[in-house]
Amino acid sequence: MDVGVWLVGARGSVATTVITGAAALRAGLAAPIGCVTEQPGFAEAGLPPIRGLVFGGHDIAGTPLPKRAEELALAGVVPARLPELVRQDLEEADAEIRPGVTPGPAGTQAEQARRLADDITGFRERRGLARVVVVHVASTEPPVPAHPAHGDLAALTEALERPGDVLPPSSLYAYAALRAGCAYVDFTPSTGVSLPALDELARAQGVPYAGRDAKTGETLVKTALAPMFADRALAVRSWSGTNLLGGGDGATLADPAAGESKKISKDRALPGILGHPVEGQTHIDHVSHLGDWKTAWDHITFEGFLGVRMTMQFTWQGCDSALAAPLVLDLVRLIARAHERGHAGAVPELGFFFKDPIGQEEHRLHAQYDLLRAWARTLA
Repeated sequence: MDVGVWLVGARGSVATTVITGAAALRAGLAAPIGCVTEQPGFAEAGLPPIRGLVFGGHDIAGTPLPKRAEELALAGVVPARLPELVRQDLEEADAEIRPGVTPGPAGTQAEQARRLADDITGFRERRGLARVVVVHVASTEPPVPAHPAHGDLAALTEALERPGDVLPPSSLYAYAALRAGCAYVDFTPSTGVSLPALDELARAQGVPYAGRDAKTGETLVKTALAPMFADRALAVRSWSGTNLLGGGDGATLADPAAGESKKISKDRALPGILGHPVEGQTHIDHVSHLGDWKTAWDHITFEGFLGVRMTMQFTWQGCDSALAAPLVLDLVRLIARAHERGHAGAVPELGFFFKDPIGQEEHRLHAQYDLLRAWARTLA
């Protein structure tokens, strides 16, 4: 049976690229470049095939997927003729998109969650799917203050029945997904599924989850490069980064509150890898003209033998949606198989894909990859 992919933010750039790309792979119009799970080390894991993924989702935007794909083609994110070649796939997915959570809705959050969960279960039943994986790829939210109900499922369930917002939207989507018996992936640094009460719910429902904040650019390089300094006993003294982002992601992160969530996530890795904090900050600036492209420039100072001072700089330029889309497909395939094999709660072995991995303290990219491959072998 096929596996459903329910995308929160289903008409955004990342989701549109995921759906367009999966259709292209299914039709033999593209190669699976960037898809980790298409490498030989995952061939025996029993993962669901990309051709068997069925898409739907929630979004508050109204632009149809075929139109969004055309816009991405004009921007150079997807090949020019591809949206027309896979138009039927885009139309089928667009027909499965339902309205998401909007600010200030009437009723309680429990009522909203039931509506969201009904949308997902209706999709699963209507399409005859074996299971559904929900992936949050919507805009980043600001950090949220702790609430007494966040730590206990019974207290949370009771609080959601009363007027007022107990959960941020990302966590409400996670709550609904888990209630619907679906595996869940936090692709953004939003609060999402990271609350103790939601971990309790996932275990009670027998479903796995993973997150947070997929690493597709600067942090990916950091987690590959920082171990070199640590292994060679070179003393890193400072590491500063400037990130220039366009598109919707850049506009969202221009808000200092939302940007703080991203900065917290991006700054997790270095102290964990180097064993000590270093001077320097991560800066995020919105440059609308960049569109879906992002640029990161990092400046590193370090000391060698006898305290000789040295520097290193690197620049990373990439298309955010094209970097993110294959990771979404990887995560869906892996966590769907984990669900099938009876995993429940956090899946720390998927930390390879994230800046702030839930349940895993390892940040070195190659070590994370080894953990991922070893775990994938247990899925066979």
